Amino acid sequence: MIQFAESLPKAELHMHLEGSLEPELMLELAQRNGVTLPYSSVEDIRKAYQFANLQEFLDLYYQGMSVLQTEQDFHDLTMAYLSRINQDNVIHTEIFFDPQGHLERGIAFETQFNGIVGALEKGKKEFGISYRLIMSFLRHLSEESAFETLELAMPFLDRIDGVGLDSSEQGHPPEKFARVFARCRDLGLLITAHAGEEGPPEYVWQALNTLHTDRIDHGNRALEDTELVKTISDRGLTLTVCPLSNLRLCVVDDMADHPLLTMLDSGLRVTLNSDDPAYFGGYVNDNFRAIINHLPITEDNIIQLARNSFEGSWLSVAEKADCLDRLDNTIQALRAG
Repeated sequence: MIQFAESLPKAELHMHLEGSLEPELMLELAQRNGVTLPYSSVEDIRKAYQFANLQEFLDLYYQGMSVLQTEQDFHDLTMAYLSRINQDNVIHTEIFFDPQGHLERGIAFETQFNGIVGALEKGKKEFGISYRLIMSFLRHLSEESAFETLELAMPFLDRIDGVGLDSSEQGHPPEKFARVFARCRDLGLLITAHAGEEGPPEYVWQALNTLHTDRIDHGNRALEDTELVKTISDRGLTLTVCPLSNLRLCVVDDMADHPLLTMLDSGLRVTLNSDDPAYFGGYVNDNFRAIINHLPITEDNIIQLARNSFEGSWLSVAEKADCLDRLDNTIQALRAG
């Protein structure tokens, strides 16, 4: 079943670009830009990739981000990710980037954006991977900072598809950003938000009813509220779930306890994603392998997850249909072989 899952065309809907910074590239960019890191080797960096919770991870994540200085750096990071997911048969990706984490280091919005989008366009030509770009606001910062970032993004909004909300969840409820997300929606941007990873079900309710999200990132703790589960299902919203991330950040203690199947059985549209693959032990197919090895997953479950990845994407109706046709054709070929 692992080979079957690996061979399917799929989309990734929850991946933070800065979280795809592999140790080798981190060292290369540090040397290129004269940035001093507290690590002398790839092995040292991998040893540092040990953390007990979301905040410990974020501290390391922001430190690693410091090597990203130039447009070429952002281009190289994006191309490295696209090259890697091409091996996993990902044919569409929806990427988060965190402009505030770079702006506060003096890196211009334009520098970040041009490097990322230039690579996304190159990847579309070289690998045939389509994309959507999501600008995330950091929830540990103020709503005023989010508004300032939105203002800087205004000249580029025709090439930004949506906005998200990430970083430290506890103590930073979605309602803190109600006004800036209302403004984003008025501007025609799609909305998603991290909610219910470490935060309570109430945060998911706020994402739905205050931010009016089109999608929910993570959403694990929604299962604690049956009415919330019904609401998400009735609205046809997608949950972008990240099993290896959940394990590494101790959202679950054991992969065998992951609620993925419960979510599917509850009628939720669940997708499988890598979140921050360089830090959490793998890309999309690694997440498929993890659930196959630890949960009583069926081939039909695998197909449903692949279908959900396209149906929950921000592709157009026609683009979704094309991707689903590719999926169906691949399934038919694999079963015939």
